Amino acid sequence: MRRLHFVLLFLMIGAAVSAPGQTVPEDSTTLVRIGQESPDFTVTTLAGHAFSPAQAKGGVVLLNFFATWCTACKMELPDLQKNIWEPFRKSGLTVLCIGREHSAQELEKFRDENGYTFDFAPDPKREIYGLFATRNIPRTILIGRKGTVLYQSLGYSPEEFKTLTGQVARALKE
Repeated sequence: MRRLHFVLLFLMIGAAVSAPGQTVPEDSTTLVRIGQESPDFTVTTLAGHAFSPAQAKGGVVLLNFFATWCTACKMELPDLQKNIWEPFRKSGLTVLCIGREHSAQELEKFRDENGYTFDFAPDPKREIYGLFATRNIPRTILIGRKGTVLYQSLGYSPEEFKTLTGQVARALKE
């Protein structure tokens, strides 16, 4: 009986942690906290540019970890295109969607089929994702001009996305 209670408690906590549209809780799946410097990595984007958070200091960066098969990700990306990338792209914002466990070819096909104009980068072995979290997508990280994490979200909901949009606007004004 005690074991059953433990299993139920574990499942309830797991459901709460991965509920869509919540700011990323300080849990065991989140490896980077708000206020910490972003982990550094270098990746070649589909546009052929090398990207590194350390080299992007001075600008505002929005990283979005996703997968092409993820339903919540596919709901979030059009919102990202319309409500963040299009209005803020000329304001010094870099948006990079990182395809967890995807090749460049898979991402090119996905991007072209959906008409996205922000940049993508492959992460076929979760090497980049593994610097930020252990599981759960979509996961969005907003990095400020000084290279620190300003905001994180996990999952997708229109309400949370409005908060993210406000955070992006605020970071671009700083």
